[in-house]
Amino acid sequence: MQSVINSVKGTALGVAEYLTPILKESKFRETGVLTPEEFIAAGEHLVHHCPTWQWATGDETKAKGYLPKEKQFLITRNVPCYRRCKQIEYVGEETMVEEDAQEGGWVETHHYDEGATSGLDDKVSEMTLESSKVEAMEDADEQNTQNDEEDDDEEAADMEEFEESGMLEQVDPATATKLRNPNPPKASTTAELEGDSVVHTRTYDLHITYDKYYQTPRLWVVGYDENRKPLTMEQMYEDVSQDHAKKTVTMEAHPHLPGPNMASVHPCKHADIMKKIIQTVEDGGGELGVHMYLIIFLKFVQTVIPTIEYDFTQNFSMKN
Repeated sequence: MQSVINSVKGTALGVAEYLTPILKESKFRETGVLTPEEFIAAGEHLVHHCPTWQWATGDETKAKGYLPKEKQFLITRNVPCYRRCKQIEYVGEETMVEEDAQEGGWVETHHYDEGATSGLDDKVSEMTLESSKVEAMEDADEQNTQNDEEDDDEEAADMEEFEESGMLEQVDPATATKLRNPNPPKASTTAELEGDSVVHTRTYDLHITYDKYYQTPRLWVVGYDENRKPLTMEQMYEDVSQDHAKKTVTMEAHPHLPGPNMASVHPCKHADIMKKIIQTVEDGGGELGVHMYLIIFLKFVQTVIPTIEYDFTQNFSMKN
């Protein structure tokens, strides 16, 4: 049912976008939106600081006249995704970015793998030796030293007697195994050895387009398995935060490419989030330039697809 609703909404928004005039005057600071020219400027800044992103042209029949022909959208390919979202346990601090949203808002989350720190207390205890343990270790070292001295006093074994005893002619067990089975089976692959416990690495291609209706960037993702076979819709939803799957992230037609629908982070909240970030920076005595838009955009969208490791852009601080 949700997919039907999303399809109807997508069709309606397509008509609305067609009828929406092109934004000419900058309203970045007031409302958090971008003009096409500002989108290009932000894209140039992203490509310069993170060369894995490049401009793309797309299908000529779908080219947008308000964007340069050779700069229709941005793309980065083969981004790794090592884990599924259900494997992540969110602990630590959370910062609510969009508090009034009906779907719970956007949350800037600092997530850590609990397993990496669960044994920390044990490790600290192991490094802190009690005095009794130290004494016991010293006694053991002294005993080992005495044993070594006794061994040194013994006569060395006569190699001629050892050879005459026939011990050298005994067959090594490993050699015997090879003799019994001269053609051992080939080693199994990692997947065969570990079965369903293996988490296969996926890769994603990410696109950033300009949404004329919402006047903001929009992120699109398409995933592949380790054999470069396209992922199904349900498989891609495994790599989306379950708070956003089929709600914030929907399957829709790409504005610049033909073919099947792609997963997209819906842009309806992007301008509001950016406006709040701009206000926060200004309250801290700073100033946010429009060229930084896509750098920040990629960081807050990461909360939707936390296991797709694409964000290697420059650091950004909300404080001056």
